[in-house]
Amino acid sequence: MRARRAGRCTGAAVASSNIGRVVLWMMGALLSFTAMAVSVRELGSALSVVEMLAIRNIAGLAVLGGLALARPELRQALHTRRLPLHGLRNVIHFGAQCGWAEGLLLLPLSTVFALEFTAPIWVALLAVLILGERMTASRFASVVLGFLGVLVILRPGFASIQPAMLLVLAAAVGFACVSIATKRLTATESTFTILFYMNLMQLPMNLAFSDPVFVTKLHIGHLWPVLGMAVSGLTSHFCLTNAFRSGDAILVVPLDFLRIPLIALVGWIAYGESLQLAVLLGAALIVAGIVGNLWNESRRIDRPGS
Repeated sequence: MRARRAGRCTGAAVASSNIGRVVLWMMGALLSFTAMAVSVRELGSALSVVEMLAIRNIAGLAVLGGLALARPELRQALHTRRLPLHGLRNVIHFGAQCGWAEGLLLLPLSTVFALEFTAPIWVALLAVLILGERMTASRFASVVLGFLGVLVILRPGFASIQPAMLLVLAAAVGFACVSIATKRLTATESTFTILFYMNLMQLPMNLAFSDPVFVTKLHIGHLWPVLGMAVSGLTSHFCLTNAFRSGDAILVVPLDFLRIPLIALVGWIAYGESLQLAVLLGAALIVAGIVGNLWNESRRIDRPGS
């Protein structure tokens, strides 16, 4: 009996630490995606979307290739039997991020991120149907509150739906599919493997639609956004993949809702975009859902016999 109780306590401690790791990894992902959005805005006057994404892929391959040359165990990690799933994930991801980045050039930052966050609704459904994850009451409430927060934020824009909004909505569905594919890959693939094949497969896709001499469009003033694109392109997916490795997709995705109030604040400070009351109210709903879900997850894990 004591051994059984000890086993339960150990399992609870490990699971509780997993929630902490999910939160930390997602904070890194939030900051990285925000830095990427700002970099896209700054480079938009000089480069096309695919050219910006090509910079991200080149930088990613340079870093990951260097690590693979230095560490033999990483070279071993490149052997995979799941190339079809890698390929499917990266084709969908290529299309989704092109739509997302194009939206960043045409819409306010907060609007793009709010539209993108219809994705958790699809992730939650697909995680139950494909991954067999549990849809608990707190997880469902977190997703619903997050979606309601998005609706509150978008309310002023319902009068005039722009084509760019539909493009970002389509990208959101694509990102949901990518999230499910990433979760499936983490069962057998290392984070290094997923990132390496992401950059390797998407680089030729981006180069195919780029100006062959697009680097000549850049000048010294573009140094910081280019570095921002290069670094955040790697760290964002590194953090996000490790978050999926540490917890269920239904737990990870609602945390991503925090990007909306964060990017709204950045848009207000950096670009003078109006910070409307609707954004603040929507953000409050989003945060309430996230905090409530994390609290219930902790109680469920620590409860004896759970």
